[in-house]
Amino acid sequence: MSFHDTNSTLVKNLYHQVVSPAFDPNDMVLRFRERADAVKRRGFPPVEGPERQRFIEAANLDFQDFAMLGDAVATIENGILRLEIDLRPPAT
Repeated sequence: MSFHDTNSTLVKNLYHQVVSPAFDPNDMVLRFRERADAVKRRGFPPVEGPERQRFIEAANLDFQDFAMLGDAVATIENGILRLEIDLRPPAT
């Protein structure tokens, strides 16, 4: 069983143990925006060569993921969290 297997009983039970009844999906989206901003502000460790490139690539992916979730419109519908992210290019 993988932690990412959303059908597993373990993952479903973990959710109910850690999510507060007062959960606000818009607050969660704001936290992702803050994380994206933090990724852009953080410095690079003193590494060189391929390790530095891997760190930069990981930081870029972190920013992309956090920024996309930070742009989401979050709703809860029938107890299901829905994140809508518009991936269409901006209108010109």
